Amino acid sequence: MPSIHTVRGAVDTADLGVTLMHEHVFVLSSDMQQNYSAEWGSEDARVDDAVRRLTVAYEAGVRTIVDPTVVGMGRYIPRIARIAERVPLQLVVATGLYTYNDLPFYLRHRGPAPDRLGGKGTDPLVEMFVSDIRDGIGGTGVKAGMLKCAVDAPGITLGVERVMRAVARAHHETGVPITVHTHADSGSGLEVKRVMCVEEGVDPGRIVLAHSGDTTDLEYLTALGDAGFVLGMDRFGLNLDTPFEARADTLIEMVRRGYTGRMVLSQDANCYIDWMEPAVREAVLPQWHYTHLFDDVFPYLLDRGIEQRQIDMMLVDVPRAFFEGRPAPIPSMYTTISSPGRLFSAR
Repeated sequence: MPSIHTVRGAVDTADLGVTLMHEHVFVLSSDMQQNYSAEWGSEDARVDDAVRRLTVAYEAGVRTIVDPTVVGMGRYIPRIARIAERVPLQLVVATGLYTYNDLPFYLRHRGPAPDRLGGKGTDPLVEMFVSDIRDGIGGTGVKAGMLKCAVDAPGITLGVERVMRAVARAHHETGVPITVHTHADSGSGLEVKRVMCVEEGVDPGRIVLAHSGDTTDLEYLTALGDAGFVLGMDRFGLNLDTPFEARADTLIEMVRRGYTGRMVLSQDANCYIDWMEPAVREAVLPQWHYTHLFDDVFPYLLDRGIEQRQIDMMLVDVPRAFFEGRPAPIPSMYTTISSPGRLFSAR
């Protein structure tokens, strides 16, 4: 039976259950936290709050959460391991590096990039990522079950490209699948296809294009689905530029067109993120939490013709197939919505 590494150890992929493929526990700016930590407050209180929030997710039916928090986002595995011991759900952590532009100074003059300081040899990024997968992260023994990189509005900068290629090569060495933070409005999923699939030879079925649901451009989404990628419809609740109805109606139309087997669902939520003040977050994004899908999105979908089995496929079957390395199901295998309820209208 295929298995996947979680924080508490390897589990059979058959036991993943309802899986949210893109959520965070904490998203932190490490230097700021080390020097200006008043808002963070008590470590014990933060851990207790995370345990409470994740337990609520479990009670809503979630059994596995993939947390793609990597270097550049404040990843600290000892804290995550402490939380995992107190919650019944399974946490899968990631390795990789999060940047929209440049590499950290630590890496700029190490590895193969030619520069006046003589960088050369094997890229240490590949070695770091492979070690996190095979040996464990930072001496904790917790092994990464996912690889992560990012391509945002700036596009394929030199730093972004180097991380992408390192992630692709670590994937080839280990077989661990990939999630890529993308910027749907600039069509960066197509750049992922060029660099990681065409040039580096990664099967698109082993890549989740995170944040695909940030757009209502159906031609873009169907092109990526037809290419074999798994589309992350994973920011429900983060309704700033893409409102609730636009996200949900786009998902409905993609199911209607037959792409149920190409999509996974999440909220990209967290217990605490220091990118905004907590009071501002609560006021501006009241639905941005781990159970928004269950509380609000699924009732909306069901009322408009989506069937429960189609929701289950995106929550259970597609994540399991993805981690098992099975080919993504072709869209024509799935029955579309029997009664859409109302016409889709892009916003």
